[in-house]
Amino acid sequence: MGMNSLAVLGNCVSQLGLGGFPSKSFGCLSGSSGSTLAFHGSVKKSFEPKKEQQQIVSQEDDHNVSKRLHKDLSFFPRSITDSVLSNNPKDDPNIRIAFKGLPGCYSEDAALKMYPKCQSVPCDRFEDTFKAVELWLADKAVLPIENSAGGSIYWNYDLLLCHRLHIVGEVQLAANLCLLALPGIREEQLRRVLSHHQALASSDAFLSKLGTIQEDVDDTAGAAQYVALEGLRDAGAIASARAAAMYGLNILAERIQDDAENITRFLVLAREPIIPKLDKAYKTSIVFTLHEGPGILFKALAVFALREINLIKIESRPQIKQPVRVVDDSNMGKAKYFDYLFYIDFEASMAEPRAQSALEQLQQELTTFLRVLGCYAMDTTL
Repeated sequence: MGMNSLAVLGNCVSQLGLGGFPSKSFGCLSGSSGSTLAFHGSVKKSFEPKKEQQQIVSQEDDHNVSKRLHKDLSFFPRSITDSVLSNNPKDDPNIRIAFKGLPGCYSEDAALKMYPKCQSVPCDRFEDTFKAVELWLADKAVLPIENSAGGSIYWNYDLLLCHRLHIVGEVQLAANLCLLALPGIREEQLRRVLSHHQALASSDAFLSKLGTIQEDVDDTAGAAQYVALEGLRDAGAIASARAAAMYGLNILAERIQDDAENITRFLVLAREPIIPKLDKAYKTSIVFTLHEGPGILFKALAVFALREINLIKIESRPQIKQPVRVVDDSNMGKAKYFDYLFYIDFEASMAEPRAQSALEQLQQELTTFLRVLGCYAMDTTL
């Protein structure tokens, strides 16, 4: 699969007009095999039959030669075609999607929204979803990145930088938080409610009126499973309606969240990047660090404004390995500041010349590090 993807990128770079970047512009775009998959490069490696294969072919008649070449070439990378691009993997029943949590969690809901026929690969931790894809135990991973009530999930931003997976899509999911309990149990019988801390916080007003003890667990579906398996008659769980059906619980109340529109944005991650096009609205996600100097962040943002590129999101995170930058200050001597990584989402496809020139200027003039995390179609549905 890795070899096929390399061939696809190499054949399509010239069509996308991405050949003008310096070789180091997007040096962090690499695949699981370690080969560079940058949009700006081209694949020059050729594939030739081994000497043993050539000797065997030369000894056979024309009919057998044709059959053998057909067999051997079937393993070679294929150039991308319109039919390949038009295939819709969302309908593939064999695609495996990794997510954190048990079956019935909201992350699985997001996976099913994107890939309705997918096979679920539940994981214990967010980092395990990355590893599942890297080890070919899953084809893609679905990762929550921000919530309209709770804000950004910073740990997952850090994981994006620590791993080499690429963002190939996004899913916006409007959550329906439900209060679940064993069959026959009424709200007034509940003494405690179990759920993920974010679900508990998002339902604070409802739970305050209910007057129950709140218990934080690792996963919404895990809370539902625990109540069901342990037969807890004094405990309820906040989880999805699908989790209720899955674990045999009754729904006592629906849409108990404080904000009616509680929306979580998920990223879809894969081993290889997709080929950006111009047929729909695309979003590009990048991360970079900046040189030291007054107004440097303003200059970086101006790179996009001057090209009329809409910035959708900007997030800053201190660098983990080198969180402090020491600089010279003419008045006070040495000064120490936090050294930040800036994550930016902007509304443009990497197939557009304006996006290419913006990142080229950003890389050459303003940044000490720049990585394209992915270019992908925007999700405009709820």
